[in-house]
Amino acid sequence: MYCHLERIDVQTGETVGKGQRLGLSGMSGRATGPHLHWSVILNGAMVDPQLFVASPGRMR
Repeated sequence: MYCHLERIDVQTGETVGKGQRLGLSGMSGRATGPHLHWSVILNGAMVDPQLFVASPGRMR
């Protein structure tokens, strides 16, 4: 889930590729400045998105 976007450049259900722009960061809601809020929901539960990002030196 990507939140606080100023503009969304993809459609629901669209397959996106690595490096593809999804939209532009914005500052909707109670934000004090432009930023990206990135969340992962797995089986209905919020989980740490870092679990899905390879660390330097770790195999992908």
